[in-house]
Amino acid sequence: MSQYIHIGKIVAPHGITGHVIIEHALGKPIHFKGIDAIFVEKNAASFIPYFIQSASAKTDTISHLQLEGINSREATAMLLGKKVWLPQDEFQKLVDKQSPLALLGYTVVEAGKSLGVIQEVIEQPHQLMVTILYQGQEAYIPLHEESLKAVNHKAKTISVELPDGLLDLYTSPPTEPSEK
Repeated sequence: MSQYIHIGKIVAPHGITGHVIIEHALGKPIHFKGIDAIFVEKNAASFIPYFIQSASAKTDTISHLQLEGINSREATAMLLGKKVWLPQDEFQKLVDKQSPLALLGYTVVEAGKSLGVIQEVIEQPHQLMVTILYQGQEAYIPLHEESLKAVNHKAKTISVELPDGLLDLYTSPPTEPSEK
């Protein structure tokens, strides 16, 4: 089973015939050409495939989809607010290479040492945050003008210079509060 990539969520119904509006972070207008199905998160790590009957891009972040078996506005209710996922190979076909989501799967490197592979990209107003598995712990790595040194798309690596002590937060054993 291929790895799934979170691309966005179903935000609203559109019309009365069961169309849904998907808000995504793929970085360009998406018509879902060549994509048979999207996967909707039922609950954590449980994905239900919904086959695409038709799709149209409205903006760089909004697409309208008609899904098989969803034929009325009422039928869309169970999908509203749900996360939408794509298998990694289909995600790679659709994502704009300049989109922050394109960094998924890249390796974060500091001073020539591999820290981990990007698992998630979180867009914030003044920086990106990525999550990696660092020594078995989920670690949040800020990417902004001071920490991001280089991106090598060919090697799929991101070179960073992190603040002193940042990675220690994810490796130090928790300290017990001292009794007074």
